Amino acid sequence: QVQLVESGGGLVQAGGSLRLSCAASGRTFGMGWFRQAPGKEREFVAAVNWSGFSTYYADSVKGRFTIFRDNAKNTVYLQMNSLKPEDTAVYYCAGSSRYSGIRTVVDEYDYWGQGTQVTVSS
Repeated sequence: QVQLVESGGGLVQAGGSLRLSCAASGRTFGMGWFRQAPGKEREFVAAVNWSGFSTYYADSVKGRFTIFRDNAKNTVYLQMNSLKPEDTAVYYCAGSSRYSGIRTVVDEYDYWGQGTQVTVSS
């Protein structure tokens, strides 16, 4: 069983930046970031394939967020720039043991982190 541990969340003003990190205890294939705001379902944010050469983003974050991974460190990152109040949510890291490519659906991931709060003030 692979464990994922997120870090890097916090409070930031609109227009600011944060970088989230997710360290895995073992090897994973495709990885992604999801977020969940109060009263809403968990939604896809970004995904990266096993090699790191392919990425995919939700329209709401495209051009502002960047996902990348360091396989030597078993770590995936989410660089978030130009943050908006609507980006406020708990952010979850996810890893797949089945798929090496891009995945955007919650059920396609097998491992989840505990979540890290990101709050963007206006």
